[in-house]
Amino acid sequence: MTRDLEEAIGWRHELHRHPELLFDLPWTAGFVAERLRSFGLAVETGIGGSGVVAVARGDRPGPVTGLRADMDALPILETASAHPVSLHPGRMHACGHDGHMAMLLLAARRLAARRDFAGTAVFVFQPAEENGGAGARAMLQDGLIERFGIEEVFGMHCLPGLAENTFGTRPGGIMAAADSLRIRIEGRGGHAARPETCIDPGLVASHIHLALQTVVSRSLDPLASAVISITRMEASDNEDIIAPTARLAGTVRTLDEAVRDQCEAAIERIATGVAAAHGARVEVEYLRDYPVTVNDPAAMARAARSAAAIAPTVTDTPPLMVSEDFSFMLQARPGAFLFLGQEPGPGLHSPDFQFNDAVLDTGARFWERLIRDP
Repeated sequence: MTRDLEEAIGWRHELHRHPELLFDLPWTAGFVAERLRSFGLAVETGIGGSGVVAVARGDRPGPVTGLRADMDALPILETASAHPVSLHPGRMHACGHDGHMAMLLLAARRLAARRDFAGTAVFVFQPAEENGGAGARAMLQDGLIERFGIEEVFGMHCLPGLAENTFGTRPGGIMAAADSLRIRIEGRGGHAARPETCIDPGLVASHIHLALQTVVSRSLDPLASAVISITRMEASDNEDIIAPTARLAGTVRTLDEAVRDQCEAAIERIATGVAAAHGARVEVEYLRDYPVTVNDPAAMARAARSAAAIAPTVTDTPPLMVSEDFSFMLQARPGAFLFLGQEPGPGLHSPDFQFNDAVLDTGARFWERLIRDP
């Protein structure tokens, strides 16, 4: 193991011990900025709230390429007994962001030490990828692209279930849009022993919940991909009372904008119709949170060539129905997103998850190759 890799693994462990959430990243952002400055890079902080950006210019003209790593952790109580362990109960790096930062820091160090590449590498450390924080959008709104002249942008995420030190990507949609669904049903409350005097919104909510399952099975092309999951149902908190209102909430995931539109329209139509059939009223709130993560085919092919020079690379990875706010960056500039396999084990967002240090050097070498071989 090289000395710089050993040190990078140490960075990863320190980052794991100090997880922070969303935009509130004073320790994490400070740690990242301090390392970047120690490499001799120009560093700007506070972009998009708490984002950190550093720039390395090569020894000849070329493209300006953004490389992104996410910094925030999750509000999860860690149960893993493996080293290292979070020092803050109820917060942990359960999605590999500690590893993402360490890989990009190591690549930044190596590229800063030898400016033997064309163009400019822009190292983007982003806050608030988790929990709908949309830190990528916040950085874009703060002028990330314009301030640093970024022409193309790339992201990478570790992935349990994909073979260790294997890259996976695909052209087009690689991760789903994530939308929030909230439905409020207004009926007529009363005594649970006299349901005939009521319009039971809990019953209406149950019928709507069941009917929404027909959107994917009966309203969409069988070859289209979509998920509609109702994850919360609320009505009365007393067994003797039929409440006047009930609420449903959930998520909708799609891989195509047209399918996204179809889902929204079908949900509105079904909820309104079912409620009317029971004499109730309904309000549907459909919030478009993260768009589909869409890889530019040419940028994906370039990234795949760099990846294949480092490790086995799969270019027809099945798309995932999870989402990523890197999608906002791919709307702003052409680029691509890749997965780096880290072996079977606890999945992302699991309280038992640990980033696999054995893939750290592979990820860093990919970033280097991508910049050196534009």
